[in-house]
Amino acid sequence: MQKNIFINRFLPAATQAGDRFKLNPAIILAQAAIESGWGESYLAKVHHNFFGITGYGKPNLYWDGSKTEPAGEGGPSHLLFRIYESELHSFMDFARLIRSAYPIAASMSFHPEAYAKEIAYSKYISEVNGDNREAYRELVVKLAALVSLHCVSLVVSS
Repeated sequence: MQKNIFINRFLPAATQAGDRFKLNPAIILAQAAIESGWGESYLAKVHHNFFGITGYGKPNLYWDGSKTEPAGEGGPSHLLFRIYESELHSFMDFARLIRSAYPIAASMSFHPEAYAKEIAYSKYISEVNGDNREAYRELVVKLAALVSLHCVSLVVSS
């Protein structure tokens, strides 16, 4: 999916989740883009899981407990991932998770550099799966800036 189409399509969900959980929607969209490959991952397309959130934990308002293997992803088969009823539920559950499990990062979400450093060097990132913390931090900052710039251009052009 083209970046501008992705941003336009999912900005309402990111904004709603951001408003509900007091998070920067640009950060939410940046992480959705990273984790879902701009909405092209199997989990995003088939199961509305835009953040690669694993299927552990108790069901909540946004996730009913449904899980799937990462078919088509080539990922480790020992992991199960959450299945969401809708794209909005995925965004809301991610924002809920960040606010509840990573409160320090959440409190910094309107300062993308600080947020990115906090989240990249937290247990959110798993180097066991080959994640590179510094590369992730840089990408969150870069994409949050891209999303913010896109949103500013939408306001200016309207």
